[in-house]
Amino acid sequence: MEKHRLKIGCVADDFTGASDIASFMRGRGLETILCSGIPDTNAGLDRCDVVVIALKTRSIPAEAAVKECMAAFEYLNSMGVQQLYFKYCSTFDSTRQGNIGPVLDAALEKFGLEYTLLCPALPVNGRTVKDGKLFVNGIPLHETHMKDHPLNPMWDCDISVLMREQSRYPCFAISVGDMLRGREYVAEKMAAFRKSSKHFYIVPDYYDDAHAELIYSIFGDLKLLSGGSGLMGNRLLGAESAHETVDVPEASGKTLLLAGSCSKMTLEQISEYKKTGNTMIKIYPDKVLDGSQDADSVWREAENIDRALIYSSDTAEAISAIAKDKREEAAKRIEKLMAELAERAIQAGYKQIIVAGGETSGAVTERIGLKSYLIGESIAAGVPIMVPTEHAELRLVLKSGNFGKADFFAKAVKMTTEGNRGII
Repeated sequence: MEKHRLKIGCVADDFTGASDIASFMRGRGLETILCSGIPDTNAGLDRCDVVVIALKTRSIPAEAAVKECMAAFEYLNSMGVQQLYFKYCSTFDSTRQGNIGPVLDAALEKFGLEYTLLCPALPVNGRTVKDGKLFVNGIPLHETHMKDHPLNPMWDCDISVLMREQSRYPCFAISVGDMLRGREYVAEKMAAFRKSSKHFYIVPDYYDDAHAELIYSIFGDLKLLSGGSGLMGNRLLGAESAHETVDVPEASGKTLLLAGSCSKMTLEQISEYKKTGNTMIKIYPDKVLDGSQDADSVWREAENIDRALIYSSDTAEAISAIAKDKREEAAKRIEKLMAELAERAIQAGYKQIIVAGGETSGAVTERIGLKSYLIGESIAAGVPIMVPTEHAELRLVLKSGNFGKADFFAKAVKMTTEGNRGII
């Protein structure tokens, strides 16, 4: 392998986050491959500019998350990547004790780095940061749907406050005005930060797409960066790929759609898809818990039906009606059920699998066991069509809950079933 070709090595804390950032990298002309876990073979890395490793560490115990993420970083570092990136959700989605802080603390210490950025913003999808605070469509994070997240409810919008619970090191905000004054001025401000701690974090303003290039022009030479996909989508990274076009079979066969996200946007997308007249099958948490609804019963209902959408998505009010001590168990069982349905669909010859929801996507990818994916055209910002390198006849689409517009599902079906459209 020519190690110098690997410009960036990214570790993502869930699969939709990985596909999100991979799509932005590919959109900038960088040949990108997404691997499910640390690859145990070459996996096509010798033809890539960017390697993205997808883990499922967002909501697991912090110690386990640190262990898995550091193993991935060390692997990428051994491959000679020029820059490391830790990708987490643009809503700073994590448990109260982690896992963003613990992972980054460990990375700073392991690689002897003084500081890195916390840059979750993705303005194209309404996530912005100003004065160290994170907003979703102009609303403070903890006043949005994230306050009711079933696994990781957000209790503040100030990133320094969120990090205080999970990191040993302080955070400092840097404004657009500071950055416009140039690198030397920013360096003077950081001299004061250094006096307070051996390691620290910078939270730059990022409330306009143009700010990505400003941030990168000042901090782009850091060995380690972190955040959402916005920063890594800036055009300073752009490079025409020197690699050959990938030849893959044309798309064919039936499509299965799965939705586990309870985000406002996914609910709107489900409502819109109902209007297409395609089959809709609802998964009910109480029925899953009492065993009256399982993979066998749902598959009997969906088997051989093209373009059926199977969903467990529901409103915050409906979720709150489930007993608190039952919610986590219900979520796990539903994830397992969805993953089994995806596996059965592939075994039955379905060629397109479209999934909404980070946890659901992670469960699906773990179950079907595919290891690496080529990244194609995006259906929406951060949502690419993916082609498994082991099964080039398949098309996989995984989206974070809030990504895409109302017509997302219909658009995804169309783009994944029209010949080679959307493929590298």
